[in-house]
Amino acid sequence: MNATTGSFTPIPREGNNEKIRRARKGLLYFFAMLVPLSILSYVLVSKQTPMSILLLMWSPALASIFARLMLREGSADISLRFGGRQFFKSLPFILLLPVIIGLIAYGTAWATGLVDFVAPDTFIKASPAVTFTGLLLGQMVAGTAIGILTSFGEELGWRGYMLTRLIDARIPAPMLTSGIIWGLWHLPVLFMGLYYSGPNLALSALLFMISCTSMSYIIGRVRMTTGSLWAAVLLHACWNAVIQDVFDAFSQGKNALLWTGESGILVALTLFIAAVLLSLKKMKVRDLSLNR
Repeated sequence: MNATTGSFTPIPREGNNEKIRRARKGLLYFFAMLVPLSILSYVLVSKQTPMSILLLMWSPALASIFARLMLREGSADISLRFGGRQFFKSLPFILLLPVIIGLIAYGTAWATGLVDFVAPDTFIKASPAVTFTGLLLGQMVAGTAIGILTSFGEELGWRGYMLTRLIDARIPAPMLTSGIIWGLWHLPVLFMGLYYSGPNLALSALLFMISCTSMSYIIGRVRMTTGSLWAAVLLHACWNAVIQDVFDAFSQGKNALLWTGESGILVALTLFIAAVLLSLKKMKVRDLSLNR
């Protein structure tokens, strides 16, 4: 693939078949390491072992490193560069998307009285609106920067390895498949009661899968169109910082977790609509071939 124009360079059938075979073998190695490492992490998380969450979030990265070493693939396709003009053009989208999703989903819940808007006890001694704005701006910058430590571990594995191999392996609907796998990987923590969930666990799991699959499409698209893994890392980190540490913190009430949060009805619906709208726009893919 031509990284400058986004056009594909024809590959001989023999070379294409070999690329498919290697991608599928890479996925086999990836999951062979990811599954046991994730199970170990879940066990440690359930026992509240120190650093267990960090190990869990870095499991995809460790699995991808293992697969690369086994196949001697190198690291050129990870795209650890800022992607030039396209990356910087994407920054407003990366930083503002979580805010927009939050204002629509949580704002609807607050305005309709489904969820109470209550300022948490913080060092900012001001009105709830001022406190919210101050924390929001702080999390968009400082929270995102801190969140890179954990989001990089996930993105190095999910969008830095698994997604591109799903595409190269000719797996049907690779973006959808990637999102479903990402969502299923999170579910054990939700079932253990260590993640936000509403009064009905089955409904929460379904809504969480919708949120995860939709968000995975958005993150994957950003990674592919910018040609930079950093775009995916920043969007993932910014989402966690803004949604979990600001919007969730200001949402209280009996039904808060039913309507808001990553397993809430309004967040799942808003993310799904955002993913559908984004999918209607033609995507210019960069740097997806292993033969760079």
